Amino acid sequence: MSVSQLAREIRESATLRLNEAARLLKERGEPVIHLGAGEPKSKVPFDAVLSSSVKLRSADIRYTPTEGIPSLIQAIIRYTEENYNKVIGPENVIVSSGAKQALYNLMMTIINPQDEVIILAPHWVSYPEIVKMVYGIPVIVRAEDGRFQPRMKDITQAVSSYTKAIIINSPNNPSGAVYSEDFIAEIVEFCEKKDIYLIMDDIYQKLVFDGKVAVPCYKYAKDNSDSSKLIVINGVSKMYAMTGFRIGWTIANRKIITAMINVAAQNTSCPSIVSQAAATGALNGVQSSVESLRLTLENNRNIMVNELKSFSGVKIIPPEGTFYCLPDFRAYRMNSNELSHFLLEKALVVTVPGSEFGLEGYLRLSYCGSVKDITEGIARIKWALDPDSPNEIYIGDRKLRRDWK
Repeated sequence: MSVSQLAREIRESATLRLNEAARLLKERGEPVIHLGAGEPKSKVPFDAVLSSSVKLRSADIRYTPTEGIPSLIQAIIRYTEENYNKVIGPENVIVSSGAKQALYNLMMTIINPQDEVIILAPHWVSYPEIVKMVYGIPVIVRAEDGRFQPRMKDITQAVSSYTKAIIINSPNNPSGAVYSEDFIAEIVEFCEKKDIYLIMDDIYQKLVFDGKVAVPCYKYAKDNSDSSKLIVINGVSKMYAMTGFRIGWTIANRKIITAMINVAAQNTSCPSIVSQAAATGALNGVQSSVESLRLTLENNRNIMVNELKSFSGVKIIPPEGTFYCLPDFRAYRMNSNELSHFLLEKALVVTVPGSEFGLEGYLRLSYCGSVKDITEGIARIKWALDPDSPNEIYIGDRKLRRDWK
């Protein structure tokens, strides 16, 4: 059986592959610690559960408008006004089955074959693959100074006559970096001047630490017309810990949204009405769960950073948001795929190779699990890598000795 050339070129999702490996090990009874997870462990807000259960009890589970149910669209409009200081209308919103689908449908809408999309490294694993799936060309830009904060100089040098869009993800997965207000102002001005789409992936918008704020891109927009090329993607997965409901949305000009509705109508028809009801409940309900999650993550971030600082060979830039950090492990091994597999085999700890995010020699570690998992997971990594650590460790009920260099 043969598959298309396009399908052959799309890389397997590293995060999903590692999730599956962890699941199989746990099924065998192995004491695996998952530091690669991309979802919070906190409970879904009660208002979301209540709204979805009311819809289920009605037994009236039908198709919805492709763009989303009116109550959810109104909740998104209000959220945008309150959190972005941006007034929009229903014609500027489309709801999708997750922010990932929102991004895919957007790329399907705006990208022609051979159009270039600038992606800043470190970047989310799916950005380049989604661009390739619509026959665009991902252009990966790395800061020359090695920082996680991009520089306009690095971006402008990569822009060509084929550049169609730039994707910005701040707070950033995988680094946890929150881009500065000056940078957001510059990139908005630059894209408006060059007539380039600026796509803001704001899925971690509320999960920021140390009093920082993820600056709304609209603050610096001069083009507020219905031809603006400023696009915002967001959703309920991260801030409400509602990953399983698969609800995201796109804010864009009327023409883009109309085209995205046509695209969505031909692939998924509409998101699940039960999930849309849950998202409406979360957005309209009590918001204390968001702050509770943020505080938990900030505390977990502090613990993970302190644990990593005890390594003799690890370099780390403390994350300012999300629930990930991206330490530099090049002092131990340059190949991050080999290192990740080594840690899974020897220490039963799941990590994600930095090469998947455009930075070789780094590992993405998640701190959205329990404090126990964080401390024990980092202790196992240190035992496996750091020759200055004790030679023996208990993993589960087994006592293991480090017999490698």
